Parts: sequence; C-alpha cells; structure tokens
Amino acid sequence: MVARTPTRVRVGGGGFRGGRGGGGGRGGRGGRGGGRRGSAMKRGGGRGFGGRGAGRGGRGGRGGGMRGGSRVVVQPHKHEGVFIAKGKEDALCTKNIVPGEAVYNEKRVFVQNEDGTKIEYRVWNPFRSKLAASILGGADNIWIKPGARVLYLGAASGTTVSHVSDIVGHDGVVYAVEFSHRSGRDLVNMAKKRTNVIPILEDARHPTKYRMLVGMVDVIFSDVAQPDQARILALNASYFLKAGGHFVISIKANCIDSTVPAEAVFDQEVKKLKADQFKLHEKVTLEPFERDHACVDGGYRVPKKRKAAAA
Repeated sequence: MVARTPTRVRVGGGGFRGGRGGGGGRGGRGGRGGGRRGSAMKRGGGRGFGGRGAGRGGRGGRGGGMRGGSRVVVQPHKHEGVFIAKGKEDALCTKNIVPGEAVYNEKRVFVQNEDGTKIEYRVWNPFRSKLAASILGGADNIWIKPGARVLYLGAASGTTVSHVSDIVGHDGVVYAVEFSHRSGRDLVNMAKKRTNVIPILEDARHPTKYRMLVGMVDVIFSDVAQPDQARILALNASYFLKAGGHFVISIKANCIDSTVPAEAVFDQEVKKLKADQFKLHEKVTLEPFERDHACVDGGYRVPKKRKAAAA
C-alpha cells in the first residue's frame, strides 16, 4: 500500500535525529562565605545557593519526524517489497510484518492512511546490510520478492534477514543459516516473532546436515565471507536451488586474496561461478557502504532458449 500524497507520520525506534534541547544556562556561582578560619561560617560556605546553575539542558528528544519536517511520502521502489520514504532525507525501507517491533534498534516510520489505519515501515541501513547497499548501488534485480522462498547463507544476527522477511511476507519463507552460536542466539530470538524465518545453526559448508529442514528455494543469498564462498554457494545450490532459480552473492575480496586488486578477485570468482552452472547477470560494487565488496547475481541452470524452427 502506498501513500503518494504528503502524509502525517510519526517516527519511532529512535526517530530521525531530533534537535538538541535548549541549554538550561549555567547558574552563577554562590558567594564565598564570609569570615576566615575560626569564624562561625567556614570558608566557601556560601556556595550552597547558586551552585553551578540549573544544568546544561538535556539533548532534544530523538523522535518527532524526519529531519526537515513531519511530512513524508512513502513510495514503492522498483524492487517489489522495497519502499522509499521520501522526506528531506530519503531512506530505503521495508514494510514491517511485525508492527511495533524493531530488530536492531532501527528507525521506523508510521504512515497514517486517509481511513485512519496505520502502516509501519522499517528503515533499512545500507551500512549494515550488503543487500541494501547493492540496491542503492543500482542493482537491476535482487530476485527476492513477496512470496519467495529464500535460503540465506551467513545470516549472522539477522539484521538483513529481518528485512528479507519483510519483503517475502507471510506467504514466503527465509531459511537462515548461521554457524556462530553467539550470533545465532540473536537470530533465534528474532525468529521467535517472525514466523516466516527458520533459523538453522549449522555450517554452510555441510548442507547435508540441514537438508531435512530446507525445501527447494527460489533464491539463495550468500554472505559467508570465506575464501571458498563460491564453492559453498554452488554446493548449496546443488541441493536446494531449483532449476531456473536465482542467486545473489556478496564477495569480500580481502577474504579471498588480499594480495591482488579487488577487481581481479571479483573476476576470478565470477569464473568459478560460471563453471558451476551459474549464469551471471550483473555485478555491483558496494562503495561507499563497503570497501572492496561486490554483489553478483544471476540464474542457476537456466534452460537454453530454443531456436525458432526454420520456416
């Protein structure tokens, strides 16, 4: 649902940086007590009245709307399920499927429709999500859309997974694989309130350990940051990605080879993917959000187009 006309909004979860509170003013220093040592009033006894004043004035509240005013227009992005909150500062966001709940203390925007109902959107921080960074970098397609079944490799604590959960909605599902048990605890806690997320605490190098939990999926998103990440993606695709499905992989050049330029590493990984039946569509670098990172997307076991029969 889209609000195309300026709409009154309320920003929660920290807001969009409110103004600083007015200073309380530094009070005058109290007079120094009369008399010297031995008199009834000790030296400095007069400081009790003024003290150091009424305080410095607290910082302003962090809520109150996006900077520049309280009117925001929420419009759909070209990627289905992703939105843009347009104000003085534009922000990428997703529609919250668990209203009233933030996942990583992100900012939230509440849009009130003409009929009085409210829709809540969660701001998607590209500095904390490589998928969001690729969208802002101009990716033509992320392949993740409402109703999709997604296998997410390298889910960490669930920051990006939560936004993927918003995009696929209640009709979709996200299988989130994470090996670190410390990050996995946060992932599991997030999944308790998002029923379309299935957390899997296993090593993505061994998909046979979770093959009974994961069905065939439409999309694999891989962010494992390992030297053999292309092999990990190919191995999981052979088990779970349907023919004609799609993938998105975040490549961190320094994790693969820090002795050569990042572009050379990206080209090397692309060749590996092509050898494993992946057909690449595009490559997007993630500057300025991530250094020496790129997202590559494409199809898997794409059927060849049949040539038209000769007339």
